[in-house]
Order: sequence, then C-alpha cells, then structure tokens
Amino acid sequence: MNVRGQHYRTIWPKPGDDRVIQLIDQRFLPHQFVIEEVCTVAEMAAAIREMHVRGAGLIGAAAGYGMYLATFEPDLMAAAGQLKATRPTAVNLSWAIDRQLKNISAVKSAAEKQHVAFQTAREIADEDAEHCRRIGAHGLELIRSLSEKKAGAPVNILTHCNAGWLAFVDYGSATSPIYAAHDAGIPVHVWVDETRPRSQGSKLTAWELGEHGVPHTVIADNAGGHLMQRGNVDAVMVGTDRTTYTGDVANKIGTYLKALAAKDNAVPFYVALPSSSFDWNIRDGVNEIPIEERGSEEVNCADGWHAGHHVEVRVAPEGSPAANFGFDVTPRELVTRLITERGICEAKEESILELFPEHRS
Repeated sequence: MNVRGQHYRTIWPKPGDDRVIQLIDQRFLPHQFVIEEVCTVAEMAAAIREMHVRGAGLIGAAAGYGMYLATFEPDLMAAAGQLKATRPTAVNLSWAIDRQLKNISAVKSAAEKQHVAFQTAREIADEDAEHCRRIGAHGLELIRSLSEKKAGAPVNILTHCNAGWLAFVDYGSATSPIYAAHDAGIPVHVWVDETRPRSQGSKLTAWELGEHGVPHTVIADNAGGHLMQRGNVDAVMVGTDRTTYTGDVANKIGTYLKALAAKDNAVPFYVALPSSSFDWNIRDGVNEIPIEERGSEEVNCADGWHAGHHVEVRVAPEGSPAANFGFDVTPRELVTRLITERGICEAKEESILELFPEHRS
C-alpha cells in the first residue's frame, strides 16, 4: 500500500544487505513513520513481543524472517522457542516457524540452510500479500451487493482493531475488500473503533485509510451498538488472529461484543482471514484458544502526541490494578461468513473444509 504516494510493504530484506530485515515500527504511527532495522533473533523477538510489528499475517512474516536470521546463530531450536514464546494467540507465528524448521531440516550445510530459510521467508511474505489481495477480490462482491441495495449511498462498514495492510505484509484482511471497493468506485465509509487499550484503530486503521483516501470516522469502542441500532452500519468486517476449523474466531478484545450487537440488529458480521490464520487442530475456540494477557500498564496508561513529542500519561489511579486480556473469542454462530483467499464460506466445519479439503482428517 502507499505511504505519501510511495509503495511499502510492512517488512522486507534491506536492499543490498539481506542480513538486515527492515520493518515499519508501528509504535510511532500515526505521528512518525519509522523504519527499524533488525539483525538478530533477539531483536526480532523483541519487535514481535513489544508490538513494533503486530497483526496475524505480519507476525507470521516476521517470524519467518526471524528464523532466517536464526540460521546465522548457533542454536536454531532455541531461536525457534524464543520466537514462539512472544505472542501466544496468533497462530501464524507457530505456523511460520514450523514451516521454516521443516524446510531448513531438508538441507545440511550452513550455507544451504541460510539460502532455504531466506527463500522460505520471502515465500511466506509473498503468499501473505497475495492471499490478502484475493480476500479483497472476494469481499468486494459482498460490498458491491450491499451498495446495490443502497442506490448509490455509501456502504457503512464497522471495523475493530487493525486488520489492514499494517497487520499483514500488504493489502490487509478486513480492509482489503474496503480498498478494493473504494478503488472500484463504490462509495464506502468506515466506522473505525478506537480499540483500546493500544488504540490500533484510531492510530493505525484511521491512518492507513487516510493514506488511501477512504472516507472514515473514528468512534469510541462502545459506540458500535448505538450505530447499529440506528441503521448506520451495513456490515461489520474484522480480522482474526486464530480461527478454529469449526469457525470460532479469536480477535482483538471487544470483537465478541460487536458480534453480539450485530446479531441483535441483523447486521452481517464478516471475518476476513488468510488460510494461515486457521488452526486445524483446535475445535472449541472458547475453551482451547490461548488468550494472551498483556501488561497492566497498557490499560492504566495512554500515549499520544503532544507538542511534537510522543508522551505517555497515566489515566487510572496509582493504586488500581488492571487486567489486560488481548483477545476474545466470537462463537461461530455469531459469524455470518468467513472471507478467505479461496472464497467465502460459512463459519462451519463442513463449509470450511469444502474450501480446504486437504485438511480433512
């Protein structure tokens, strides 16, 4: 996607020096555009854990490049463990690491391992971008159908968190159909949940929609139900960090509440995901998907831009403890459809496996 008219991916090998991986450091957005250089497994693990990079697809791509860097270090399995420990909910993380380990184990010399790992990392990144592009093509038809019913009035889509190109390598998942519709001349407007406590919506989604010229409005997290009650939301589109093969969806905390409000107001609730975000081993999302708990400081404090500087302020009393659950699980019965790179399906085991028959047991 474009930043000030120039195309960027979220992560890439440094031109002229493949031992350095460059990435957009999302901690400084939307006020500063910072490119970070990562040279070691420890640095990549920190970038994932501390959310310099975040989002399902990008976490997978970062892990892929992290495993490439690991081939220059003495203990490949220790590096794999270090990377896997960074973010427990996003299944793309372990998927990318296991793919790297399988491919690296097929060759013997250090040079061969480095070559294979580099090629695999690039394949993971390229596949992520292409799958997100296809998600946009399939989701475009859903938005087109909504637009035809509105006789030219903008289609209002509610998002939660950031499932845009910043969360993947390019295009995004939930935003990819929105970009495709906008580029096709279909009038769209996006309600952007701020998504506390890290404000990925107000900081990241609003920024990238603005860079692409898509009309949008930032709203408080709890305003979505109000807008749905008044007929101001035509569809909810979100991403996911892990979806079971039976259709349960783990996404940023607060997604479940949006799904309940959508169900109550007969608003379609769509989840967009590449196949790398499916967990083909977990059946019961509510009871089996691990939910990341992050530091209390993210809830007790807020950060932003003041007088040309990035500042943090405390918003809760000094003595108040805080719980910070990163994700929740939306049960399959609240999901209208899943949008994947292979097409659109119901959030049901049989419908999912029709698109991905290679995962039938």
